[in-house]
Amino acid sequence: MKAYAVGQLFDVQMNDEVIEYIHKIDDTLKPFGGRFIIHGAPPLVLEGSWSGDLIVIEFPNKDSATKWYSSKEYQAIAGLRNRNSQGTILIIEGVSEDHKAIEILDLIKLG
Repeated sequence: MKAYAVGQLFDVQMNDEVIEYIHKIDDTLKPFGGRFIIHGAPPLVLEGSWSGDLIVIEFPNKDSATKWYSSKEYQAIAGLRNRNSQGTILIIEGVSEDHKAIEILDLIKLG
């Protein structure tokens, strides 16, 4: 099952450290099969409100995503982002191509 590293970042300071991070992150993704599928494009907000930047990186599976984040190569540059932005980073599994919404009911207990 594909997995995704998702970041919602706020107050990104576009300085030399962030530019260095941007230049280096792609090389950290390659060994783990990661690729950007969303990278900070302005959203069309249809309901509610939104702030910050959304970044989504696709991986072949959760293990690859976790190993990428924990890798010495990524951790060597993570501080460049951490020092210059606020936000939340998470890893989450996707669903199969034939997933139906009702399947979520199997995952929760409805008493």
